[in-house]
Amino acid sequence: MAITGIGGLFFRARDPAALRAWYKTHLGINVGGVWNQAAGPTILAPFAQDTSYFPADHAWMLNLRVDQLDPLLETLRAAGIAITTDPSWDTPETGRFARIHDPEGNPIELWEPPADD
Repeated sequence: MAITGIGGLFFRARDPAALRAWYKTHLGINVGGVWNQAAGPTILAPFAQDTSYFPADHAWMLNLRVDQLDPLLETLRAAGIAITTDPSWDTPETGRFARIHDPEGNPIELWEPPADD
């Protein structure tokens, strides 16, 4: 028996239809439907209860792998979506990061892994 990957992420929403539309419009993800994602690393990591890595009022943070962070950030800024970056998050070993929140306040980390050498 072997686990082959994450089959889904399920979460509650005040307005599921509006949230599905937001993810499709701004991130290109068919939330609520099948998403055949590109092969690549997936991190599954528990954090200490008192972590400051993501908001204390959320038990989870969605991390999305992207291949070109800067153009995505430009598109999100143009749509009026607040973006947080911190140069201390970025390293040659781990890649680059930015954070946004969906309309219901769920934290989303955008991750551009380091280029393969």
